[in-house]
Amino acid sequence: MRPASTDVARLAGVSQKTVSRVMNNEPYVRDEVRERVLQAARQLGYRPNGAARSLTSGRSNRLGVISLGTRLYGPMTMVVAIERSARRLGYSVSIAHTSEDDEHSIADAIDGLIEQGVDGIVLSEAVDEGPIGVGVDVPVLTIGRFPGLVAGRRIRSAEKADRGGYIATRHLIELGHQEIRHVSGPEEWWASRDRAEGWRTALTEAGLPLSDPVAGDWSCESGYQAGVRLAADKDMTAVFVANDDMAIGVLRAFGDLGVRVPDDVSVVGTDDVPAARYLRPALTTVALDFDVVATEGIGLLVAEITDPGSAETTLHEVDPPLVVRESTAARPHRRRR
Repeated sequence: MRPASTDVARLAGVSQKTVSRVMNNEPYVRDEVRERVLQAARQLGYRPNGAARSLTSGRSNRLGVISLGTRLYGPMTMVVAIERSARRLGYSVSIAHTSEDDEHSIADAIDGLIEQGVDGIVLSEAVDEGPIGVGVDVPVLTIGRFPGLVAGRRIRSAEKADRGGYIATRHLIELGHQEIRHVSGPEEWWASRDRAEGWRTALTEAGLPLSDPVAGDWSCESGYQAGVRLAADKDMTAVFVANDDMAIGVLRAFGDLGVRVPDDVSVVGTDDVPAARYLRPALTTVALDFDVVATEGIGLLVAEITDPGSAETTLHEVDPPLVVRESTAARPHRRRR
């Protein structure tokens, strides 16, 4: 026989109403009580009836997630982390992918998700589509910068995306490098602009020269082509690359052209993809903690759904960690030519 909420209440030593509040992610339940109820539910194999819960609460217990339609490691990993965090809180997820080529794709995706009756919306990995008005009465979590977005109930997360570029560049400066180049992502991506801005800020603060970034498209191939260009720059001794895939291409180009890493040139990437530690040399990179960002953001979004006006509107942010490996070293006294 399928266990009922009364069985969970009996095992946890609480009322059936408390079980209902825990299963509906309602506030004002002590953490110790919530964990005891969840443990009892896991032990009994209890699953709440989603249809009945929706009728009782007036909510669908479904979140709409909008992400750029791409197979890139960062956006894909963030979506997985969001879905995992939502599931832990009893929410399912509907995903709408947008396109870089459609200037109305975010607005259209929002309309489609609202028609599905989602309780909240998550916007991740934005490109510049200009002003976006979100005329909905559900809360909206934004992960990353969305400068043109106007929404009535908005929770902001991971907006200090320039910190990764700043931290990576400061690492190279502290190693003594003075001519530090940048391989950027596509200009329309806010993440690309932010990482480039962090690089510029660090160089400007240190009084070091700036040069135009070498633009890529996030792919290994574009990184390789950027590496070919940079190999001819005999003044340069370090490169900050906006993602690890392009950094892998840069490393390959340097190897093919006889530029030694890190003896001649140091390289730093972004994302900490699983392959980064297995490269030769292993790649120094800024590690983006997708799980932490998703867990905190989805937690606040669900709190705002269940108790409107209770959630913080901006998450506390900490600097992403720099994972130092073999691809960076002190500036050479003289680069081999």
